[in-house]
Amino acid sequence: MQSKISKRTLFIMQNRNEQEAFWAEIYAKDYITKNSQFDESLLLRGWEQILRKVKAPSSIVEFGPNIGRNIKALNHFYPEADKTVVEISSEAISVLERNNPNLKIHNASIRESSLIASSYDLSVIMGVLIHIHPDDLLDNVQKVIESSNKYVIVGEYFNRTPVALSYQGQENKLFKCDFGKLILQNFGNEIKLVDYGFLWGHIFDNGGFDDITWWVFEK
Repeated sequence: MQSKISKRTLFIMQNRNEQEAFWAEIYAKDYITKNSQFDESLLLRGWEQILRKVKAPSSIVEFGPNIGRNIKALNHFYPEADKTVVEISSEAISVLERNNPNLKIHNASIRESSLIASSYDLSVIMGVLIHIHPDDLLDNVQKVIESSNKYVIVGEYFNRTPVALSYQGQENKLFKCDFGKLILQNFGNEIKLVDYGFLWGHIFDNGGFDDITWWVFEK
């Protein structure tokens, strides 16, 4: 049984593919539990590195926030910025609504979302592209880039060559590649690289980053 969603959440559902159904339904509750405990000081330290060359945005959208760990950090650094999220899991939406009364919420996958182009100063996606099938990857990346009028932040597992790995005993749910290179090769006429870095899990795991390579792009 799905959680009750309030009227302030825009709900969209189309025919979902294998990966979208997994995150919306099959693994939703387990992933919420996995994301519920983290070291907030490490979270903020990590985000301080990522945001070091970003000028304060007045509007932010995050794709795939789950229960809002990154939103918590973005609220810390940019408390006055308007914030919107696109989240596929209705279970996670219930937590987001409870903890973020001013958050604008779209209950949808990235490809289902219908945000107006160039609506946000900063678009963020962290640990989400790795779970999108390579056949659908560019369409989803394009949605993220189109939503921004200034900055795009991407943080994912890195591998120089594309590879599919088992995830929680499931196949076709985790795909690694060089996301920064892929974005520049396909959207380099729209954006440029501003900054990049790596958050080593040995230090930042408890902050929720888990060996994340991140890139900051600017339109």
